[in-house]
Amino acid sequence: MPEGHTLHRLARLHQRRLAGRPVSVTSPQGRFASTAERLDGQVFAGAEAWGKHLIHRYRSGDLVHVHLGLYGSFSDGKAPLPAPVGQVRMRIESDDYGTDLRGPTACELYTPEDLLALTARLGPDPLRTDAEPEVAWSAISKSRKAIGALVMDQKVLAGVGNVYRAEVLFRANINPHRPGISVDRGEWDGLWDDLVTLMAIGVRRGKMHVVRPADDHGAPAYGPGRPRTYVYRRAGEPCRVCGTEVLMGEMVARKVYWCPTCQPM
Repeated sequence: MPEGHTLHRLARLHQRRLAGRPVSVTSPQGRFASTAERLDGQVFAGAEAWGKHLIHRYRSGDLVHVHLGLYGSFSDGKAPLPAPVGQVRMRIESDDYGTDLRGPTACELYTPEDLLALTARLGPDPLRTDAEPEVAWSAISKSRKAIGALVMDQKVLAGVGNVYRAEVLFRANINPHRPGISVDRGEWDGLWDDLVTLMAIGVRRGKMHVVRPADDHGAPAYGPGRPRTYVYRRAGEPCRVCGTEVLMGEMVARKVYWCPTCQPM
């Protein structure tokens, strides 16, 4: 599932290419047809992201909520776009730019009240300037749940997925199985600051760069075109820092990775 930096990157792209312009909105697949008809010809007012959620705003006040889920993606190009290929849920075109949305978990008309309800149940997003990290700290410092589960809980932190979870905990030398109440304020402040920095790099570059320059050597990344990671998808391989075998377990139905030497209990 795309992590928060991907949605913020999309929001910036759509803001830059569509804001202030009347747009054509269609649903070649048909599953978004009635809302597309309502939006067609309206002026696209802007886009923003909240964690893993993308919001499109129209000058009329209409809102569209998109959650990509596991399989959703946008593809874009110069307008007019060619005939749609595959199941295009939503197509948006201006005079010179177009984008197709395929396979999202959600693509739906929202009211302002819907948006308020969504943002009320999300934790602070490290990529938003209005984020309140104190809210996340309050939840973490009182919880006996594992910190590895807490930083992936969208009600605690919005936008953090499995890669950033594994990597920021490694960089902070925090074992993912430690309970939230065992994390002190200094460790939390370091985690938050690191997320703010790393996720912003992800927005700028379009990829998650998490390995410090001094450690960015040795075994290749876990996949073609991917930057190196410290522990994510490196189970059984030597730690890039100490050489200990990286471990893998399961936490809240997701794989979790850590180095038992660099991240002791």
